[in-house]
Amino acid sequence: MASSVRIPESLPQRAAQTTAERPWPLRLLSAKMEEYIDKMSHIWIEGEIIQYNARPGTKTQFITLKDCDEDISIQVSIFTYLIPSTIRPGDKVVVYAKPSYYGKRGSLSLWAQEIRLAGVGDILAQIEALKARLAAEGLFDEGRKKALPFLPKRIGLIGGRNAEGTRDVLVNARKRWASADFEVREVAVQGERAVPEVIAALAELDGIDDIDVIVIARGGGSLEDLLPFSDEQLVRAVAAASTPVVSAIGHERDIPLLDLVADVRASTPTDAARRIVPDVAEELAGIAEASQRARNALERHIDHSASEIASLRSRPVLASPHAMFESRREDIATLTSWLDAHTRRSIERQQAELSKALVTLRALSPHSTLKRGYSILVDSSKNVVSESVQTEKGENLTAILADGRLEVTVHDIIESRQGGASNG
Repeated sequence: MASSVRIPESLPQRAAQTTAERPWPLRLLSAKMEEYIDKMSHIWIEGEIIQYNARPGTKTQFITLKDCDEDISIQVSIFTYLIPSTIRPGDKVVVYAKPSYYGKRGSLSLWAQEIRLAGVGDILAQIEALKARLAAEGLFDEGRKKALPFLPKRIGLIGGRNAEGTRDVLVNARKRWASADFEVREVAVQGERAVPEVIAALAELDGIDDIDVIVIARGGGSLEDLLPFSDEQLVRAVAAASTPVVSAIGHERDIPLLDLVADVRASTPTDAARRIVPDVAEELAGIAEASQRARNALERHIDHSASEIASLRSRPVLASPHAMFESRREDIATLTSWLDAHTRRSIERQQAELSKALVTLRALSPHSTLKRGYSILVDSSKNVVSESVQTEKGENLTAILADGRLEVTVHDIIESRQGGASNG
């Protein structure tokens, strides 16, 4: 906009010169306010986010910022890419922004170029950033977590000196399993000494061969009190431990990074006691129940088997095993009789057919013809002479009779009426 809003000469040149008879139009006041606010420089402002609904896919986001002590609020506009992913309603923040006045609505807002979490919010942001980095390294993966033993030989316990959380683990574990054996290390569980002391105790317990599980316990507390259990050095030490580690820090709502890297997360120290040792009463009740189930199953199996045996014994093949053979013997006798009769009939039928064929064969036999007075003439080449034209006078022929042969000589050839010749 122009460096200065021009005021018509007919109007008062200063706001203090206006009267009821010579007022400024609203548009002039709005333009003057916009001109004045536009000259203001960027400024850092502190406040609490009371409303922020992220709108995915949009370039600009809108945040309502409230004064931390007074009931004063203002809207902040900011480009989406400038907003940290950890920002949430209720966070205390500092904003680097420039005041902006929108004349048409007469509204004042802030255009922000940077926004940061302040105080606790800044700490949470750092924890979130560390959490993301460690997760990317795979320290929180389920695949690397170790299973707890059913009944550990000895239990390592790291807790505060004379602390309620430590007592909760000891008392509740021994209520469940009276002979539970603990190796306790009392350390600082808040403040600057907490991290090195917990790491040292963890290393010591992890080096004892017969310790099968280690519990790190602390009662509830403020965010600042629980910060040591989100320390990177401690988290990495737990990840490197060869003994399964149970985290029992704070209350159900408290989730420090130790909970994520531990092999098992217990919501409270009391819950940790429940997870590390079985309840002897529950186990005895389970054994009794399992024994009863096994006994019932065995009895059902015996009853079922006895019923099956009785059913098998009542079947005819077992009740009267010889009956089957008698039945088969009768079947064999019947079949044998049928086979004999069928064979005789078949032989008789074949004999009759053979006799008939023999009669036919004899009737058609050349020998039968010869016996009726016929003969067969053959020449010297053994060729049958059936026509007169096949021979000539003086040729010697052989006459084959039914009984014997005759040697004949052709004296004359007489032709038949059909134009052939016959013997004379």
